[in-house]
Amino acid sequence: MSEVKSRVAVVTGASSGIGKAAAEALAAQGFRVIGQGRDPGRCAAAEADIRKASATGEVTMLRADLSLMADTARLADEIAALTDRIDILVNNAGGMAAELVITAEGNDANFAGNHLGPFLLTNRLLALLRKAAQASPAGSVRIVNTSSDGSEMIDGIDLSDLQRLGDWSPGYGYCASKLANVAHARALAGQVAGDGIVAHSAHPGTADSNFFSYMSAETKAYTDALDKITNEEGADTLVWLATADEPGQCSGLYWHKREVREPHRLVEDADFVDGLWRASEEAISKSGV
Repeated sequence: MSEVKSRVAVVTGASSGIGKAAAEALAAQGFRVIGQGRDPGRCAAAEADIRKASATGEVTMLRADLSLMADTARLADEIAALTDRIDILVNNAGGMAAELVITAEGNDANFAGNHLGPFLLTNRLLALLRKAAQASPAGSVRIVNTSSDGSEMIDGIDLSDLQRLGDWSPGYGYCASKLANVAHARALAGQVAGDGIVAHSAHPGTADSNFFSYMSAETKAYTDALDKITNEEGADTLVWLATADEPGQCSGLYWHKREVREPHRLVEDADFVDGLWRASEEAISKSGV
């Protein structure tokens, strides 16, 4: 895109891995980057590295835990205090847990961090995205959700028991949240089309990052045997979706290696997509936010 120096990109999970690589690439293109991470040491190191890559030097890292809805709401307020517009929102933060951890708000920390937090953050930032869209060409303001091919590996999600706390497993918790990421982008596409905003999701591939540090020993043994790409390769499609012309001319699609990928069959089911939105709102409401 022609002029990006005054544009703002918010990237979650920007303290390491493909999120950091995406933030560095966007900063190098001239975006002002507002990143999110949890660990203070990694956030400080990432902020320094992203600033080195930046064409403008405008980089801010904020700390927040997206598995906590109250902390996510605080993050949205902090972002709104820094900027009156957002041109790109990359919902990248996520991971796979080894065991069930129930947050103080009553959620599965993994599902909440992978889906409910990004869902709430996006809703709280929509006004800033719409503000940018009012002064931008149609399709240039974008929301990108980092999903996974894990989204394709489960039968579905019981919308009446979204997090399946009574019958939880690491695989289900992760795959359900990644399917939710894809369905979230599909739902957003319809809701923000009239504003000229587009939304997409992507499977970035298996990148060699600390994503694998927190999963169960059994899963880690499986993933250790997989061929892995670099973080920069993993971030490539995310950055392309955020900035290239082609993905600005469509919306609601699921991508891998810059190509459209067939999503889980439920993503094509409008009733499921709408139901997941309502179930996500209900779960967040029960969290007290």
